[in-house]
Amino acid sequence: MPQFSLSRTTVIDAPTETVYSNVRDFKQWPIWSPWLIAEPSCKVTNAQDGKSYRWEGDIVGSGEMEVIGEESNRKIDYRLTFLKPWKSVASVSFDFHHKGGSTETTWSMNSSLPFFMFWMKNMMIAMIGMDYQRGLTMLKDYIETGTVPSKLEFPGVTPFEGGVYIGIRTSCPIADLGIQMEKDFKTLRNAIETSGITPSGNPFSIYHKYDPVNGITEYTSAFPLETAPESVPSGLFVARMDSCDTYRIRHTGPYRHLGNPWSAGMMHGRNKVFKQSKKTDPLEVYENGPQEVPENELITTIHFPVA
Repeated sequence: MPQFSLSRTTVIDAPTETVYSNVRDFKQWPIWSPWLIAEPSCKVTNAQDGKSYRWEGDIVGSGEMEVIGEESNRKIDYRLTFLKPWKSVASVSFDFHHKGGSTETTWSMNSSLPFFMFWMKNMMIAMIGMDYQRGLTMLKDYIETGTVPSKLEFPGVTPFEGGVYIGIRTSCPIADLGIQMEKDFKTLRNAIETSGITPSGNPFSIYHKYDPVNGITEYTSAFPLETAPESVPSGLFVARMDSCDTYRIRHTGPYRHLGNPWSAGMMHGRNKVFKQSKKTDPLEVYENGPQEVPENELITTIHFPVA
């Protein structure tokens, strides 16, 4: 069977004892779990001795996590058993190291795939790695501030009007996405202001490609327009997006947590909550901005066009 391993690390501004005790307490996991956020109604059952928990859901499947070894404030080892969508067992661990007054926290997995899924090895490493990073980001927020500023709402399938937009298209490493997109929107705003073009609504980004295995994304940063302008500033383009129905997920919170609604949407699509169109690219619409509200009140709606 194809073996694989991965790990992700973050530094949490808290004593090691605090980080360890939070991770060791399974009752805290639903607060920062990168999977349970996609299905708030998932049934979670904690063992009375605190050494295991079970989950059962329509979106996240079912399974059990059990502590099999621990060294106080240094390491926790788990046996992770998946029952659905397929049966498998993985070894999972958390390692904690003092780093000044902070704690370097590493989440690791060693597992294998069914033999017939050998071709998915690199994708599984990339996807689970992204899940681990999302989880660590939420864990960091939770321990440092007492809350996870990432809330998902699921309006479901609703009409999307489409229309004319002006944009700038970019390809970049996924790791640089936030910085590059900020630059793109600055370039876009400056160009349309100089040209006297007036946007007709909230800015948005269309994702044409997202390749976690190779770490590359391609997207368009855009503003909607009432009509196409007579001339277009250099480096920009004008196009039209057709109207369609989209499956919407609304996120409230900082942009660093936007992986949560995207991941939830992909999970909902895989579990046939909706059928995602292969012909129309998904997008995210920024309902407000950092200049208007605190980052915990930022609202971003992800649109998955449906077939």
